Amino acid sequence: MCGIVGFTNSIGNAEKTLGDMMDRIKHRGPDAEGKYIDSDIALGHRRLSIIDTGESGNQPIFNEDGNIVIVFNGEIYNYRELRESLREKGHVFKTNTDTEVLVHGYEEYGTELLGKLRGMFSFVIWDKNEKQLFGARDFFGIKPMYYAFMGKSFMFGSEIKSFLDHPDFKKELNTSALENYLTFQYSPTKETFFKNVYKLLPAHYFILKDRKFTVKPYWDVCFNEEKGLTVEEWAEKISETFHDSVRAHKIADVEVGSFLSSGVDSSYVAAVADVDKTFTVGFGTDEKYNEISFAKEFSEAIGKANDSKVITPEEYWGILEKIQYHMDEPLADPSAVALYFVCNTASKKLKVVLSGEGADEIFGGYNVYSDPDGTLYDKLPKGIRRGIGHIAEKLPEKRGVNFFVRKGKSVEERFVGNAYIFSPEKRKEILKIKTSAPNPQIITKPYFNRVFNKDDVTKMQYLDLHMWLAGDILLKADKMSMANSLELRVPFLDREIMSLAEKIPTECRVTRSKKTDETKYITKYAMRLAAKKDTPEQTAKTASKKKLGFPVPIRVWLKEDKYYQIVREAFESENSRKFFNTDSIVKLLDDHRDGKADNSRKIWTVFTFLVWYKVYFN
Repeated sequence: MCGIVGFTNSIGNAEKTLGDMMDRIKHRGPDAEGKYIDSDIALGHRRLSIIDTGESGNQPIFNEDGNIVIVFNGEIYNYRELRESLREKGHVFKTNTDTEVLVHGYEEYGTELLGKLRGMFSFVIWDKNEKQLFGARDFFGIKPMYYAFMGKSFMFGSEIKSFLDHPDFKKELNTSALENYLTFQYSPTKETFFKNVYKLLPAHYFILKDRKFTVKPYWDVCFNEEKGLTVEEWAEKISETFHDSVRAHKIADVEVGSFLSSGVDSSYVAAVADVDKTFTVGFGTDEKYNEISFAKEFSEAIGKANDSKVITPEEYWGILEKIQYHMDEPLADPSAVALYFVCNTASKKLKVVLSGEGADEIFGGYNVYSDPDGTLYDKLPKGIRRGIGHIAEKLPEKRGVNFFVRKGKSVEERFVGNAYIFSPEKRKEILKIKTSAPNPQIITKPYFNRVFNKDDVTKMQYLDLHMWLAGDILLKADKMSMANSLELRVPFLDREIMSLAEKIPTECRVTRSKKTDETKYITKYAMRLAAKKDTPEQTAKTASKKKLGFPVPIRVWLKEDKYYQIVREAFESENSRKFFNTDSIVKLLDDHRDGKADNSRKIWTVFTFLVWYKVYFN
């Protein structure tokens, strides 16, 4: 795991500029650094040594004649098989790294190389002879890649903050991203919060040649369920495939550990991985916010040591600016801070951890996936539900009212992902500025169009795999682990596992429980059965435990005077008045404190942006 930076060389101080850009992301790779600069290109690399940890693994790495050069961030788990195949074709290797496999693989296969890879990656290859720059991002978006055209320069990197040191970089806020963010709690399109800076989307590559820039997709999820197998048979297939993925994800020349909460995903990873150490964080002593006791019990049952940390409110609130600095863009997911602390705890003991991200999106784990046909109310004719929903929309926001609003709409109309913070109407109420941001449904429509003929559960999974997973889950996983110079690997996000999951029937992903009333659903049904098979008998309750993740008591803290005052000060600040109608957002805060409404997520979304803006624009 590493960090990469680079730019087309049209400036006079390329050596110093590249060095400054690399220093900005030193946290991604504190073990070594390397540069390549010629009259056309400047490439920089910061290394966290995991495979072939000696100097031979330092980057950039070249082909035999030095005309192909690469900087690479990530891990290729099938690199040994690919290397043998390339050797048989006549390629000569100088190192034992997975990086060099990419160099020779590009020589041999060109862009078709991407279809042969198993791993997480973000890399750029410079072909001196063709004067061509080729860059790619992995299938799910585990590793980030940003790019920008400014002045005469094309710049790219693992983190936007590295661009700040380039003389052609112009720092401007993209206000459209702000309005989109208020709904999604992250930036949901290829645009970023910095004007003219973009993300390379997951499963895409770019080619830059003769100032012509082309971006193309190279892979996509394709749900096409197969009938004929029982759920138990699917569970057996999941078990076999997951064991294989975990073995691949443990390839390293350093020790590997595992994160552990009380949920099935991380417990399954920890049990199968057979690592020596697990890591957990929590808040206080309330079991709603502290999973440490379960994690220690589980670790003891599988014979492993567990390191844990209780995060104090002072620690949490005191590190928010640092979190948003490392995030590059505001992310209003409170669990990102908890993730930072568990990464920090693990980084004191080792360099690599396994984690359970991706299981919910792939196997159907979110509670909202049981919503399409979850109640008797859904039996009413669609026209009646839609009429009631229109009436309910005019009433004040409350949980019961929102139920009728939601049930009156199609999944394409109501679902934008796991977070829906402000509606388009509500975000315009609190915003003072006007932007060109589209309605959320304009953003989600292209994804829904690709699965128009699928059931609602599959539609929601497909959207989450393309938006929520990369925009929230994997963003915080990469940025919080790299902030602590820690490599985080996600064995659920494997092409072989996805290939299997695409075939699993919907009723084996989300099913109605036969043991309770008809409105009770089991999510990740087949995967839970697989996990139950592979975890110790005394911890089998994990397979049916409600998903918590890293629960954070934000709604409680915002009612305490100390933290209420911190947020109110931010809401009434000069920065806030640039963007928001302060009376409206202060009312959200006051109503929450007074118990009139749970506005915690809305408050946190606005507050997080203000923290981020202060870090990058003050």
